[in-house]
Amino acid sequence: MDPAELQGEIEAIAAEPERARGRARKAVDAVIKALDRGDLRVCEPAGSDWVTHAWIKRAILLYFQLRKSEPIGSRLGPQFYDKVPLKSNFKKLGVRCVPPAVARYGSFLGRDVILMPSFVNIGAYVDEGTMVDTWATIGSCAQIGKNVHLSGGVGIGGVLEPPQAQPVIVEDGAFIGSRCIIVEGVRVDREAVLGAGVVITASTPIIDVRGSQPVTAKGRIPARAVVIPGSMPKDFPAGSFGVPCALIIGTRNDATDRKTSLESALREYEVTV
Repeated sequence: MDPAELQGEIEAIAAEPERARGRARKAVDAVIKALDRGDLRVCEPAGSDWVTHAWIKRAILLYFQLRKSEPIGSRLGPQFYDKVPLKSNFKKLGVRCVPPAVARYGSFLGRDVILMPSFVNIGAYVDEGTMVDTWATIGSCAQIGKNVHLSGGVGIGGVLEPPQAQPVIVEDGAFIGSRCIIVEGVRVDREAVLGAGVVITASTPIIDVRGSQPVTAKGRIPARAVVIPGSMPKDFPAGSFGVPCALIIGTRNDATDRKTSLESALREYEVTV
């Protein structure tokens, strides 16, 4: 079936769940296989914006319903008991997978991706040349671009419900520093740099302090921005306290290549990664 036929079948099954044990399995399995190969994406660029395909998320949820947990792994390696198989064809994919990294079937890994001991969930898309460093996690349906660096302990949130919710998006060339947390559909535009410990949710104030007056936004880090964790005062009945925010303190240099630009940003703005 082509994508349009698959979409129609999945939407019909979602509307009539009792069909899920019959012909549904073929359509659902086809969607997950296409996700695993990168032929389908839960969320994909559309011009300057991104579009989320709710029907593909519904297919993932149906996949869980249709499968039973079973043992995964060999007697000589780690043992698991789950509904979703693991990816295993790393040599064919051109992906370096360092033990005990785990990527679930239904996630896509582009050529030259490096997985240090880390986790990639079903529905996620990790484009070519990206480094996923030690104990980083990429949640279900998250979209990670080309040549991204996810440093140690980074947490990229996942989302399956509601199906229409946008997943976290990290665009090409971004650098996400150690122990950063990005959740709730936040978008990090191309070549942005997040210093260590930045936490961004949909409601986190993102304050641009590069000009003479602060400019506050939410949900999106602009391209080439250099970001560090910060705090801002907020009044509560018990008094005024500092609450987390993200501070845009600089911009990567357009006149240099990506590697030089990153190093310059870190030196100039004293960003810890």
